[in-house]
Amino acid sequence: MKSNFILGLTLLIGAGVSQAQNLPESPDPGKCYVKCITKDEFKTVDETIEVYPAYTKLEVVPATYRTVEERVLIKEASKKLVYVPATYETITVPYVKKEGRTDLKVNPASFGSDSRTFETYPKTSGWEYRETACDSPNKEDCMVACFVEYPAQFKDVKYTTLANDASTSNIPIPESSASYTKRVIKTPARMDEVEIPAQYATIKKQVIANPARTKSVTVPAKSSTVTRTVLDKKGGLTTWEEVDCGLLNSNVLPIFYELGSARITPASKKIIDNTLLPLLNSKPVSIELASHTDSRGNDDFNKSLSQQRANAVVNYLVSKGISRSRLTAKGYGETRLVNRCSNGVECSEAQHQKNRRTEFRVINN
Repeated sequence: MKSNFILGLTLLIGAGVSQAQNLPESPDPGKCYVKCITKDEFKTVDETIEVYPAYTKLEVVPATYRTVEERVLIKEASKKLVYVPATYETITVPYVKKEGRTDLKVNPASFGSDSRTFETYPKTSGWEYRETACDSPNKEDCMVACFVEYPAQFKDVKYTTLANDASTSNIPIPESSASYTKRVIKTPARMDEVEIPAQYATIKKQVIANPARTKSVTVPAKSSTVTRTVLDKKGGLTTWEEVDCGLLNSNVLPIFYELGSARITPASKKIIDNTLLPLLNSKPVSIELASHTDSRGNDDFNKSLSQQRANAVVNYLVSKGISRSRLTAKGYGETRLVNRCSNGVECSEAQHQKNRRTEFRVINN
């Protein structure tokens, strides 16, 4: 990483003041900067088109009948009058011996508190230029312009509010009551009409249950789905991002796989969450994920297995909300061993384990 910094410093000296003004300002010695240029992002959409319209056809449903029973009058009803004398009862009649009154009570006003937020300084923004070091011989690849926004400033002001104004409430003083008794008519004398019921018989007849009608039958439309790729987000130059110089080299992730498997274990997911997710969420950089195997087993199988393992890490990061366009997966099989344990060489399990590794490094977009 030291050689990268020296190369970047040499490019700055040779470029002149006008060129350097487009690079990050006031870089720290030993720091590395990556130019992040977002790629065009695409998405696949399914569009459904109607290839045959829906239509309606009619069918005739004939009328149906049902048998019902009907009660018919065969002798009309009549009435007779019966005299009923009046009846009496004794009741108690209450009266007010002394009337009540109502006094008033004063309820004082009550208060509360509230606050209001005022903007004391507006939101501002502007362009800033930064510089970095990179391996490209073209100085334009090592420059970026950053558009920076500074948030507005606010202040909270507290004040007193009126919760309830002064009011009055009534205090009732009950009245004094007494009673007396008297006899009253319970039921007055009357003439009752006594019904002489009518006489009925039951007959049967057929009536229409459902009249003849037409029934609509809808023949559904026929559709076809067309899949097409559309531009979801236009890419372009964004910013220079400061990263640790060590992240530009290959960094081994302590991710362990089951023998012959590309499944990410819960322990490995925790390592990814603690190592890669914070970096990708805090900086708009892209990374390359490279997986390797030891020399044991078939070469073609190891190459395929390493690619599956790299793809598994990429898919897990995508499930956490990272754009797939920022991730590159490469499987190298057993082509990049870190020790002497190649085909036919006897090695311990610990030595073989060093070759079964997953690496990542920050790359220029």
